[in-house]
Amino acid sequence: MTEQRLQGLQYPIPYVKPSITDLEIAYVNDAIRTGWGPRCYDYINRLEADFAKWLGVKHAVATSSCTGALHMGLHALGIGSGDEVILADTNWIASVAPVVHLGATPVFVDILEDSWCLDPAQVEAAITSRTKAILAVHLYGNLCEMDRLRKLASDHGIPLIEDAAEAIGSVWKGARAGSMGKFGVFSFHGTKTVTTGEGGMFATSDNALYERVRSLNNHGRHPAQTKQFWADEIGFKYRMSNLDAALGCAQLERVEELVARKREILAGYRKRLSAVQQISLNPEPADGINGAWMPTAVFVSEAGVTREALLAAFKACQIDARVFFYPLSDQPMFSPVQSNTRARDISSRAINLPSFYDMTETDLDRVVSTLLSFVKD
Repeated sequence: MTEQRLQGLQYPIPYVKPSITDLEIAYVNDAIRTGWGPRCYDYINRLEADFAKWLGVKHAVATSSCTGALHMGLHALGIGSGDEVILADTNWIASVAPVVHLGATPVFVDILEDSWCLDPAQVEAAITSRTKAILAVHLYGNLCEMDRLRKLASDHGIPLIEDAAEAIGSVWKGARAGSMGKFGVFSFHGTKTVTTGEGGMFATSDNALYERVRSLNNHGRHPAQTKQFWADEIGFKYRMSNLDAALGCAQLERVEELVARKREILAGYRKRLSAVQQISLNPEPADGINGAWMPTAVFVSEAGVTREALLAAFKACQIDARVFFYPLSDQPMFSPVQSNTRARDISSRAINLPSFYDMTETDLDRVVSTLLSFVKD
């Protein structure tokens, strides 16, 4: 790709890829050589401790995925058949799958026009006697209205859960995304700002909840249990491997650098598109920080742009881009919620933009040029 750049040829631009340095390689090599037997949890324990400290919570549990972390957290809260969990209709299936696995009913509500995240007014209207949790997903690094959601949760005695899978580095009024609810979950998938290839994290300051999830994550074996191969309850096997955790430890040491680079890329898009009134990008509250995991361009309705046309144009230019999430309720396992008009509308006129660590200014120019081809005079 470098040679193609030097020759001025058109080359493929991926939408995301990890930043791996000698530090990550050294840690993983060490885990391969020494991370067995009595040391098989060394990097896992280190990652959990370092992540909890960075996030500003008491406890963290490393998992094989964010979905697994959410599944265990909901299970630990006792959510099951007959219960309802409120979440935004605009989300990836991973946020709702654990709700369904537990036999609970997801209640999809609409999003806010500006943040594309959960609308607190819609949440309030959806609360019933069966509501057992509010799931606030910080979409693409954008931040939910946490003050309003926390007050709603407190007033109704309902746990507020943060799905911060896409929001590492995002901050709401001084608090990191994922640190403000009953518990928070994170993704370290290969597409994320901090990656372990596959992986996730459960985070909380609730001691009892932590102990329960820690036990659940090890087949239901309580940490204080002295009997070998004795399970105290039916649990799960969502533990992260020591090799993955070694990669995560190195990535976490670089987290501020990685987030800063993501924010630089979003700022680069914003600068280039600042005079284009037909396109808006990820918002950032005045007293918050957007971790900028996935820069996203949303066209105004009047532009007449469709996701199909956007994808075709980007493909023709050898630029990899992603569609904005479809409403969950439109997918075949659920029933459409026609009243969620904003969720249903925005996905048809938006696109996720490339944002990998070593993007060049030329790369940004090419992406923006493709977007501008849809702007009407």
